[in-house]
Formats: sequence, structure tokens, C-alpha cells
Amino acid sequence: MAETAIKQDKAEMQKVAGPWKEAWRGFRKSKVAVVGMGIVIFFILLAIFGPLFTPQGINEQNLSQRLMPPSSTNWMGTDDFGRDILSRVVYGARISLWVGFLAVIGSVVVGSILGILAGYYGRWVDTIISRIFDIMLAFPSILLAIAVVSVLGPSLRNALIAIAIINVPNFGRLIRSKVLSIKEDEYIMSAKAIGMKDNRILVSHILPNSMAPVIVQGTLAIATAIIEAAALGFLGLGAQAPSPEWGKMLADSRSYLTNAPWTMIFPGVAIMLTVLGFNLMGDGLRDALDPRMKS
Repeated sequence: MAETAIKQDKAEMQKVAGPWKEAWRGFRKSKVAVVGMGIVIFFILLAIFGPLFTPQGINEQNLSQRLMPPSSTNWMGTDDFGRDILSRVVYGARISLWVGFLAVIGSVVVGSILGILAGYYGRWVDTIISRIFDIMLAFPSILLAIAVVSVLGPSLRNALIAIAIINVPNFGRLIRSKVLSIKEDEYIMSAKAIGMKDNRILVSHILPNSMAPVIVQGTLAIATAIIEAAALGFLGLGAQAPSPEWGKMLADSRSYLTNAPWTMIFPGVAIMLTVLGFNLMGDGLRDALDPRMKS
């Protein structure tokens, strides 16, 4: 009896984990997605452990070595203050990933709450929340971010808040559309029929079954958030000097594009590769988690 019960429990666990295992197998089949995941993992490890091996401090100046080209001493050259670009690019990975992840987490949390409320309760709740989303989406995202930072003041923290705010409607509308279809399913009707409370239905049934598209959108949104943070930094509204944020590094080195192009090339390549990695991984997750993409 005991062995039979254990086998049944294992079978149930495999059944529960089955869709995610299948999604993982589908993800691994895409070489492009695996390459994207490799790039993302590389930059995450670089952000965590890279600063332990950087040759110099991020603000260590040596004016006698300013604007030196890449060499065995400074692999990526030096900037206009003689600071090692490699050290600053490595530390900049921490800032960009930190902004990307935290901004998307904030957007997912707020957008999911609003989207679930709008989709599940409908009527005037849906009308008010949807109109707020429509108003926010009527503005170009970067202009809305600039407006928010202008009100809050230029800083990396306020740039993070602005990026989180402008991405809320994207997740809110995504969750709302998913909830509208899920709440009509039979198991939701059955839960209501047996007297299950709305908050339990939302937490136990609606939310878990709405996460697949959010995971995909969240991965892609991290790439967008990194670009937006770099754009705000480039405009002087994000990270402030002497922070080694990649967008700020591009802004500081634009005057030296002709005589010291490496000061712009390496931060630009770091932004490009990071965004590329998240986009490739997001496309792979979409193909793996969306049943319509499967043959």
C-alpha cells in the first residue's frame, strides 16, 4: 500500500512538472535561444564576480594615461580621466542589470495586480484601469520616462522608477486579456459554485495560469529597460557622474569619437550584447511556452 501511494505521488508530481519540463525541452531545441541564455548568464556572472578581477578601481584616475588605446595593461583603453574602461564596463553591468531586473519586477507586480482586477471584476473597475492604461500608452515610452524623471529629479533611482511606471500598462493589458479568457473556464466556474472566495480564486487559479506570457514579456522587457536606462543616462537624466553606467559612459565619450573611439565602442557593445541576449532568450521562451508556436 505504501509503495503504491508513493508511486501515485511521484506520478502526480511528474504530471504537474510536465508542462514546464516540456517547455524546457522546447527551449533547449532552439540553438539561438540557448545562445541568448548563455549571453545573459555571462553578463550576470560578470556583474557578480567580474569586479573581483578588474585591474583598477572604477574612479581611479591617471591623467597621464588619459585616452590611451587598448593595450596589455588596459585591455579596453582608458577614458578622458585616465580611468580603466574595462573596470567601468564590468561595474556598469551591475548597474544595468540591476535597473533592468528591478524595473521589470516592479512593472510586473503593479501591472499584474491592476490587470487581474480589471479582467476578473470587469465593469467600472475594468473601465477605469483600462482608460489609465490607454492614457499612458498614448505617450511614447521614452518621453513619458523623461517626464517622470523631470518631475522626480535626475538620478539612477528615479530613472528606475520611471522605467517601471512606463512598462506597467504593457503587463497590465497582457494579464487582463489572459484573465478574461481564464475566468470563463469550467474549473473557475466550479470554484465559484462551491463557494470559493474571490481572493483565493485569484491567487490559486487565475494568477498561476496567467504567468506564462508574463515570463516571456518580462524577459523581453528587461532588454527594453536596459536600453531605456542607457537612454536616460545618455541624456543626463539617469545615472550621474562618476557612475559607470553604460549610457552615461557613452554620453561622456561622445566628444572623443574620432580620436578615441574605444571609449564609446566598448560600452556600446556591452549594451548591444546584453539586449541581444535577453531578446534571443525571450523569443525562445515564447516559442516554448506558447502552444500556438508548436508544430
